[in-house]
Amino acid sequence: MNKHISFEFFPAKTEQGTANLITTSQTLAELNPEFFSVTFGAGGSDQERTLNTVLSIQQESGIPTASHLTCVGSSRKRMSDILDTYKANNINRIVALRGDLPMGMDDPGEFQFADELVSFIREHSGDFFHIEVAAYPEKHPQSIDHKTDLNNFVKKVNAGANSAITQYFYNTDAYSYFVDECAAAGSNIPIIPGIMPIGNFENLSRFSDGCGAEIPRWLRIRLETYEDDPKSLRAFADDYITEMCMTLIKRGAPGLHFYSMNQVEPNRKICNEVLKSLN
Repeated sequence: MNKHISFEFFPAKTEQGTANLITTSQTLAELNPEFFSVTFGAGGSDQERTLNTVLSIQQESGIPTASHLTCVGSSRKRMSDILDTYKANNINRIVALRGDLPMGMDDPGEFQFADELVSFIREHSGDFFHIEVAAYPEKHPQSIDHKTDLNNFVKKVNAGANSAITQYFYNTDAYSYFVDECAAAGSNIPIIPGIMPIGNFENLSRFSDGCGAEIPRWLRIRLETYEDDPKSLRAFADDYITEMCMTLIKRGAPGLHFYSMNQVEPNRKICNEVLKSLN
């Protein structure tokens, strides 16, 4: 399959959690993903943990591993130091994000938007880094409107982004329309759909409400019927996400990026089903 699969992790907070994450990455490495990525704490809260996690996963799994990099609350000097550290450790892939200001921090720092960070990375490191940026098929929750959000995405592309990963969604039409709009606006970088497997519906619903990812009404109703039957919920959800992934690939999506939640399953199961259907 000429499509790329990737998985996102977050840094564990304990030694046992880190050991479990390394095992998870080694298991998912068997699917031959293009890369892994590791989320990044804003304002210094998890930055050292992110670096250590990126280095460990890349070394132990053998899969290129990208670091998320958020710029709000940071300085050009701090960003230079981080980029130099990544270059010295052969980390050549960055997911460049604006991020949110940590609680209690009022100073946005020297960067306000992700396109400024992308421009700075190019200014600092040329083409050393492959830069991924975020995309929002259903609009960033803080954007004024969809047109403004699209313009902001194009700015990131023009600043030097190589590819994009979307916020997760459950409506394939939203992704298709967004890709078409980006192409019409002059953006031709690959836009990889973000995939969030469904486990606990209550947690997913709360998180989705906060990040602006829409769960279609019919899907909410169906998932709610399995509230007291987690086994049936997982079976239905895995089938739905698998079918959604197949539809996206058939429509021309360049790959799939899984928000793994540091779990092997159901990410591996869904990927295997998609791969089988396309071979």
